[in-house]
Amino acid sequence: MKELVIDNKRFELGESGIVKIPVGQLPSDTDINVQAHIFRARQEGPTILLLAGVHGDEINGIEIIRNFLYHMNIKKLFRGSLIVIPVLNIFGFINFNRSVPDGKDVNRSFPGSFKGSLASRIARTLTQYILPQVDYIFDFHTGGDSRYNYPQLRYTKFDSKALELAKVFNAPFIIESGMITKSLRKACKDLQISILVYEGGESVRLDGYSIKVGIKGIKNCLSELSMIPSEPSDHNLEKSVIIDKTSWIRAEHAGVFIWEKSSGVFVNSGEVLGNIYDPYGKKSILVKCKVSGYIIGHNNASVVNYGDALFHIGYEKTDI
Repeated sequence: MKELVIDNKRFELGESGIVKIPVGQLPSDTDINVQAHIFRARQEGPTILLLAGVHGDEINGIEIIRNFLYHMNIKKLFRGSLIVIPVLNIFGFINFNRSVPDGKDVNRSFPGSFKGSLASRIARTLTQYILPQVDYIFDFHTGGDSRYNYPQLRYTKFDSKALELAKVFNAPFIIESGMITKSLRKACKDLQISILVYEGGESVRLDGYSIKVGIKGIKNCLSELSMIPSEPSDHNLEKSVIIDKTSWIRAEHAGVFIWEKSSGVFVNSGEVLGNIYDPYGKKSILVKCKVSGYIIGHNNASVVNYGDALFHIGYEKTDI
């Protein structure tokens, strides 16, 4: 039997509970803990980590996990184990901030160190206590800085298990994405753990559609792994579009930005996507699509500067 031990607390088959792992204190001397909710079926099977709040202001992911956790019933878990962490970066969450108080990004701090920065210590907590236990990870994020991401899954090249599970999850878009140094995905590759990163919505703003897709996706995958009862199939549901590569359309002028095309739609080369106006009513600059593809993300900022990212365009992969 594969043991499940987190911070010296052991969970046998059929057990559930909560582990509070210390990660620091507030200046008020209030202790900060990461809460990991554990669910183990009576039958062995894969161990899944559902993770959100790596960036504290990305609350769509936190709501997806909270909703799933609220409705979770241990009796409906047929086999395997779930480790559920709704908020990893507590410091960022209570400050409506992506990072921790020292300005560092937890997702650029893996595998981390208990002797390092606060972000590094949080990363090390996950690396040491949680990652050695798991087979698959679903990591939930949103766009940041007024940027909206249409629901999409990102996976690491050559991870065939992640790609097949991404198809089951069935978000509108699946994107093969390169790894960033010191990211959680890089740490998972080094540990040979399959990870899917879900992006949906924008920071500090709940988006009902992104939340719905995320919750449904979790259930689809757990059902596929024979961990929970099968979900009713929707025969009218469109399959994911697999994206080959992406590029950004950037502002060629500063001013007031009003988009005409939003995320999720297919646009053709030369099509008008929006306008940039000067505040005095004398100039109007068209924002046009340079290559045909899907809008997988867009900028909701009302005022933009020269060079700001406005539209994220994805190109469909045809050889998969």
